[in-house]
Amino acid sequence: MIDSHCHLDFAVFADGLDQELQACQRLGVSHVFIPGTVPDGWQRQLTLTKTHEAIGIGLGCHPYFLTPQSPSALPQLASLLDQHPEILAVGEIGLDRHIDVDWALQVAMFEQQCELANQYQRPVIVHHRRSHNDLIRQLKQRPVHCGGIIHGFSGSLQDAETYLDLGFLLGVGGTITYPRAHKTRQTICALPLSALVLETDAPDMPLNGKQGQINRPRYLPEVATCLAALRTESLADIADATTKNLSRLLRWPLPDASHDNATCKTSA
Repeated sequence: MIDSHCHLDFAVFADGLDQELQACQRLGVSHVFIPGTVPDGWQRQLTLTKTHEAIGIGLGCHPYFLTPQSPSALPQLASLLDQHPEILAVGEIGLDRHIDVDWALQVAMFEQQCELANQYQRPVIVHHRRSHNDLIRQLKQRPVHCGGIIHGFSGSLQDAETYLDLGFLLGVGGTITYPRAHKTRQTICALPLSALVLETDAPDMPLNGKQGQINRPRYLPEVATCLAALRTESLADIADATTKNLSRLLRWPLPDASHDNATCKTSA
């Protein structure tokens, strides 16, 4: 299986990255995908793809870290997307109404990064918080041709189905391990398995029973096990399907994955 969203490039993993990847391999997590958050981290991510074949990356500007200077990084992002096919997605990008970051700046950066994703034919990795309506409106007005992933999905069934219609997959992570997450659990169980990918969001979003601890991609099998307990499919089927879903979207890493992304539409 694949962790579709973790931040192994963060400093907390700096001294134990190799050991973490080895633990992942032992537990059946073959690959991890690292979305970018700030321009200062992009080069480290590119270096990681050269030294660790189990790592895939996306680059983007996360809404948490936006400043008035953030738009000046977009030409660099465009240049990197043009030069590096190993950059598999644009992200982590998004909209967040829970933070004290100028809303107009968030919207402008989201729109422009989606435009870059279309220009360079990449999917997007989307962060949300109290912003499903805003994101859906943006994505309907300016469709992302290669689709993407709604990271850490927690929303209504109607929201989920709208994202699916827009060409997106939904990230399933530690939230479902909490019995109190009734709404998210019910929504995830009502969706086709073809809509889902697994994630940890390590080092954040700890699983139930691990509150206060550093979250790790090695815990991904616990998310998968919880999902299997909630749904009708076996753990093996869930691991297989979610891996293939992600591989088709990112065109990585399975050698038999189609290189014609079914969700990627060229602009008119």
